Amino acid sequence: MLEAVVEGWWWWWQNGRVATAAVVLLAFGVISVKRYVAKKNRRRRWAAVGKDVVVVHGLGKGRRTPNLSPFVLTLETYLRLAKIPYQMDYEEPFGPKGQSPWITLNGQEMGDSQLIIQMLGRRFGKDFTASLTKEQKGAARAFNMMVTEHLAWGFRLWRWVENKGRLMLQEMDRVPFIVRLLMPLKRRQIFKSLYFQGIGRHSAEEVHDIIERDLAAISFYLGDKPFLMGSDLCEVDCALFGSLAQIMWNYSGSPYETMVKVKYPNLKEYVLRVKETLWPDWDQCLKRPKMS
Repeated sequence: MLEAVVEGWWWWWQNGRVATAAVVLLAFGVISVKRYVAKKNRRRRWAAVGKDVVVVHGLGKGRRTPNLSPFVLTLETYLRLAKIPYQMDYEEPFGPKGQSPWITLNGQEMGDSQLIIQMLGRRFGKDFTASLTKEQKGAARAFNMMVTEHLAWGFRLWRWVENKGRLMLQEMDRVPFIVRLLMPLKRRQIFKSLYFQGIGRHSAEEVHDIIERDLAAISFYLGDKPFLMGSDLCEVDCALFGSLAQIMWNYSGSPYETMVKVKYPNLKEYVLRVKETLWPDWDQCLKRPKMS
């Protein structure tokens, strides 16, 4: 009797594992096929928007800003400045480089907001720095890099490390359960990137001081001009607006909110001026669109 039980257990152990593995592989295959089909269908739908219409793929809308990502908001602001037709998509926020935003244009895919803006400027003949002096072009480039490669890291540290992503969740239009569940993992990933970048090695007070120096430099250079480089908007204004708009509306209680709204009030006036100029439909854009 005991021998029969042992033989039965051994048979199940050998064959049951094979059967389980087969079921798992089959389920994985079905899921993979479904994802592939869904991906192909999305791309067919994006290709059908029309020639030279940019489809911007990014993170979802916020409750008080059209997007919670400064880089998505930067790109969308540029498209409005350049009057390039575009549509927003929130189904597939991360593209070929694992970044958000990315775009689809005439069936081609491209990632990285700054490279996208450069490409679109060449393709559509929209270079807003063309009329600037060489000195101004140099300053515009420097401020653009300050915003995208320095300020953005400091702002990210406050959002994900100091605030632990809590305000981010509050400002999201809709928060799927899986997003809440994976938030600790996301925070660890971001902290790791901040540490390797360097700014994550500093204390909160040190980072606040570093970022204030950047904001002060921008404020001093802006002065009483309508926009950063003068009377007309250009690409650097899109990048600056994309970040400062986050501070204005999505960083409640942060030291940077006080800096922008109180200590350097011309930055607040600047953000409102860009918003009024390029985003007259701001409130309407906060409404979540129904997916077709």
